[in-house]
Amino acid sequence: MNHRKTVIAFYIGFLLICSALHPACGQQFDPWPEIKAETKPWTRWWWMGSAVDEKNLDNLLETYARKGFGGVEITPIYGVKGYENHYIPFLSKHWMEMLRYTCKKSASLNMGVDINNGTGWPFGGPHITPDNAASKIIIQQYKLTEGKEFSEKIMVTDKEQRNAGSELQALIAYRDKGREIQDLTDRISPDGALTKIPLLGDWTLYAAFCGKTHQKVKRAAPGGEGYTFDHFSTRALEQYLSRFDSAFDGDPLRIRCLFNDSYEVYNASWTPSFFEEFSTRRGYNLKNYIRELADAGERSIVERVKSDYRQTMSEMMLDHFTMNWTRWAHSHSMLTRNQAHGSPANLLDLYAAVDIPEIETFGSSYFPVPGLRHDSSHMRMADHDPLFLRLASSAAHVSGKRLVSCETFTWLGEHFRVALSQCKPEVEQAFLAGVNHVIYHGTTYSPEDVPWPGWLFYASVNFAPSNSFWPHLDGLNHYITRCQSILQSGLPDNEILVYWPIYDQWQQADKLEKMVSVHEGRTWLNLPQVSDLSENGYSFDFISDKQLLETKAREGKLITASGESPYRVLFIPACRYMPLETLTKIIGLVNDGAYVVMEQIPEGVPGLFEYKLRNREFHQLLKKLKLSVITINILMAKGTKGTLLVCPDAVKAMEYIGIMPESLGDKGLKFIRRKSEKGTYYYLVNHTSVAVNSLIPLNVTARTFLLLDPMTGEWGKIPVREKDSTSLIRIQLLPGETCFVFAAHEEITGLPEWSYYQRSLPETIIKGPWELEFISGDTTLSRITRLESPIPWTSLGLKEAECFSGLATYSAEFTVTDTYASEYMLVIDKLYESARIWINGKETGVIWSVPFQCKVARLLQPGVNTIRCEVANLMANRIRAMDIQGIEWKKFHDINMVNIGYKPFDASDWSILPSGLGGTVKLVPLLKD
Repeated sequence: MNHRKTVIAFYIGFLLICSALHPACGQQFDPWPEIKAETKPWTRWWWMGSAVDEKNLDNLLETYARKGFGGVEITPIYGVKGYENHYIPFLSKHWMEMLRYTCKKSASLNMGVDINNGTGWPFGGPHITPDNAASKIIIQQYKLTEGKEFSEKIMVTDKEQRNAGSELQALIAYRDKGREIQDLTDRISPDGALTKIPLLGDWTLYAAFCGKTHQKVKRAAPGGEGYTFDHFSTRALEQYLSRFDSAFDGDPLRIRCLFNDSYEVYNASWTPSFFEEFSTRRGYNLKNYIRELADAGERSIVERVKSDYRQTMSEMMLDHFTMNWTRWAHSHSMLTRNQAHGSPANLLDLYAAVDIPEIETFGSSYFPVPGLRHDSSHMRMADHDPLFLRLASSAAHVSGKRLVSCETFTWLGEHFRVALSQCKPEVEQAFLAGVNHVIYHGTTYSPEDVPWPGWLFYASVNFAPSNSFWPHLDGLNHYITRCQSILQSGLPDNEILVYWPIYDQWQQADKLEKMVSVHEGRTWLNLPQVSDLSENGYSFDFISDKQLLETKAREGKLITASGESPYRVLFIPACRYMPLETLTKIIGLVNDGAYVVMEQIPEGVPGLFEYKLRNREFHQLLKKLKLSVITINILMAKGTKGTLLVCPDAVKAMEYIGIMPESLGDKGLKFIRRKSEKGTYYYLVNHTSVAVNSLIPLNVTARTFLLLDPMTGEWGKIPVREKDSTSLIRIQLLPGETCFVFAAHEEITGLPEWSYYQRSLPETIIKGPWELEFISGDTTLSRITRLESPIPWTSLGLKEAECFSGLATYSAEFTVTDTYASEYMLVIDKLYESARIWINGKETGVIWSVPFQCKVARLLQPGVNTIRCEVANLMANRIRAMDIQGIEWKKFHDINMVNIGYKPFDASDWSILPSGLGGTVKLVPLLKD
């Protein structure tokens, strides 16, 4: 039985078309793809102590569905103090009943369910025996001096490791003078004594032990506590999964994916079978190089040995964990979703081996968008390289995966201080990197009867009904849904394959295992020429050595294993080391008709085995290329059918071979393209500080061009002028705005025209008087307050208002004397932090992102009009008041609550955050332009 096909068939049936989010246009043609569960944002759903029940599961899932969520990912974690009697042990019969109930309820709401294939992170549990727990190599050094008795015991000095049963795997002697090596492993007695020493002279002994990391599951749920398992061992994986085999036995579960969080198994540098696997994979005995693993010996040899060690770790993790885990999931009719980052491996290969590769955002990025909230003193700036976000999508594109997910908004800001407006550019940055399936981080299950702020996870952001922005969350969710409906359709349209030179990172003398983590991305992904390509309007995907070996050249294009999205050129960034097999493949691609651009010629091969011979073969291949000088900075070699260029300027090289960039960057716009049978979609984003209102060339020609607004769902046909194989279209985007452009192959008639506008005068300032009323939240402020102009309620001088978090309405009347304009824009000068607007009793939508404005002409009437602004502030002021008053709400086990600096959380010293409306509220007439 083909389990993968079973999963896909089941899920296609499950993902029913949801209610349309796009305004009706009276036309049969609709450029917005259909809405499904996967099109909507999902959220990580923390089950604290797994203390869940059917009533609250019902209520919460219905609440999530109403707000536009498409699914949940269940991750059980530590529990809440005082609720221990309600805990449900992980995978127990009762726990499985709650899981099945959740799946059934979610299906009835057209929602999907993923589950963490464990509790907390990383994988582990109470059934992991010490022999299958995560392991590390322990290297100890001894001196053997001629004429002196050697009485030391060859055993681990660390008592805890001895008690854990650490085993000696090798004892190798290195002569202090000369290169002689002796294996003394067989001369160790059971008590650790070295017997019958056959050596003369002075020697240094290196003993390698297989020890244990003793790491346990982090943030484990009840029933999930225990050691993390050995990810380099098939036997350990089988032991880990055996528990799920038993729990999953019976009726099929309505689960889409099993999820694996980022690899955070620290110091896991070994597995008992490592020496044997290394010998098989690398062709020599690593036992003879224990000294080099311990950073002794000749530096160049240390580097080569460590390169081989790291390559072996990477292959073992792929073979023994990632691929086996995915096969096992398919046998249970489930898919896999995996965060490969953090692993000591080639991330591209790990991402490509699962069904849905997942990246993550961590911290905040800076965007120069005027008016965008930037809470600098309570933020953790993202420290990863921007290229990092492309790794998961690259693996998906190269291997033909449809979805690329992203754990989004992790520690975007301090608890209770993140506004919806801050989320928009962050998620757009992920979209631009190829992500098309957003998973919020996250939502905590919290029973209805728990006092505010409810149960909370220790890391922000909290997308839960207790959050004061919850009433307006549908604005963000609908925006993401519209974007993802397009970004999940068709195929990626990137022209460049970029080789990831992983061996330059592996062949380094520092450390032992190299964990490719989020927070060190600027070190292991420092590729300036690749960044230049991106900044200059080129789109690309990374490719690994393994994936490159599976790539073919056909009709001048590069076809990866997926065979779906051909690329026009392969770019090799500057690198010192490249496997002989990779260079051979590259030259083969050139001979088969491909274009290849190298920033510089690699120095040689990585690794130790026969490296001198392999280096000679490497350079003989390069010599056969017969590179000739074309210009001052370009060397060229002609293959049988294709061309190889060597040029230190990647952009110049692309232009030389006729691959021209998109010119969108000239106006500061960022973009990503998708293509389908019907045409090409462009997603355009303005993250600059200036408005764009000009003709923009796109590197595509088409019969019909449409412009789509993902904020509102509006769309229309736009005029186009062709010029030199490009199409000139007009783009109007204020800072912070986005749009899609659809270039359709066919002429489509009878479509509505898109309207371009220019601002006109006079503007109408809604002066008031205004009425302020608090409508939800814990407050005694029940009376209506009269205001001469809209001011934040925190400026009223009322203590109760300063402590308030929730919803308040600002209402006023205004007069429209002339409706000559084609459209009217309601513009709010200062909004803290989001608002739902009614004009004359009819809702016009949610204003939740910069710029704070919306079109309202259809709701206006000549004469007197009414406006009602339902404003939500942040949770911060109320939490501040509770901490000042000493009200206990932090009642969670494990880490409890920490701030963004991972210190105990305390908001009592915070300043009061402005809340409500401020500045002016005005109507701006717009004339068609």
